[in-house]
Amino acid sequence: MSDGPTLTRTDDALIVTACGTEIARYVLRPDAPAVEAPKPFLHPLRTLSGAPLTAARPWDHRWHKGLQMTWSHVSGQNFWGGPTYVHGRDYVWLDNVGSIRHERFESVEEHDGEVACTEDLTWLNSQGERWITEVRTHRFHSVDRDRGLWALDFSTALTNVRGGALELGSPTTSGRPAAGYTGLFWRGPRAWTGGDAVSSAGHRGNDIMGTRADWIAFSGQHDEIDGGATVLAFAGTSTGAVPITWFLRSEPIPVFSPSPSFDRTLTLAPGEVLALRHRLVFVDRSCAHEEITALAEEFTP
Repeated sequence: MSDGPTLTRTDDALIVTACGTEIARYVLRPDAPAVEAPKPFLHPLRTLSGAPLTAARPWDHRWHKGLQMTWSHVSGQNFWGGPTYVHGRDYVWLDNVGSIRHERFESVEEHDGEVACTEDLTWLNSQGERWITEVRTHRFHSVDRDRGLWALDFSTALTNVRGGALELGSPTTSGRPAAGYTGLFWRGPRAWTGGDAVSSAGHRGNDIMGTRADWIAFSGQHDEIDGGATVLAFAGTSTGAVPITWFLRSEPIPVFSPSPSFDRTLTLAPGEVLALRHRLVFVDRSCAHEEITALAEEFTP
């Protein structure tokens, strides 16, 4: 049996298998309520041994779906799902929740020990108007059975097709401290609540919130399965004028996002493109700091 990865394509999903394990399922057309801002997402993600690395529709935030690309505040629209943070009113349920629609694949490739897919998507506001077109690529690679790890490269190019400027922000740009979540967003298994997190800048746990670092590593222990795992995530790059800043919580829920507009709003002019690139490495054990540092050096994009 080949270590893979290999791709299986259905009408509603792309399934990536490696070392005999389904390590990723990319859901293209989710059957989700409109208030959850339906959009494609990756779930489940798994280690090579099959241990879970993501959660979807948790009771506390039904709009959290594994690993997903989205934006919480876009010129008054909410592509995140759920209520919108409004300064002075806290979170409010508004009729402003948009959606992100998979349109077509530009390419789906499987070669040289990796698989990759590039797709076209459309961001529709709550009235069904086209605001953003997106070209998104997922690349699954570096499967290593002996070391128990694999990697994912994510890139996206967002083009403003609204006909007017778009203001891309977060709850923090709207007045809520330490809530700059937006962009690529990971929701971990509930068993990982209180797990260990460290950044390349030396911050740990919830102290990573609002800081800048080349990478973070989040480790947690599994329910039902002995042992744990580690997700190493690189801040990556943005063509926007705002530096990528980490949103991360270990408690009360395990989440992180390399946020492109944590505490400063990005303005996207008509026809302007915002490009983002990120890399994640998934390791089938809880890594000590020395191993994390070595892996970060090895996998730095």
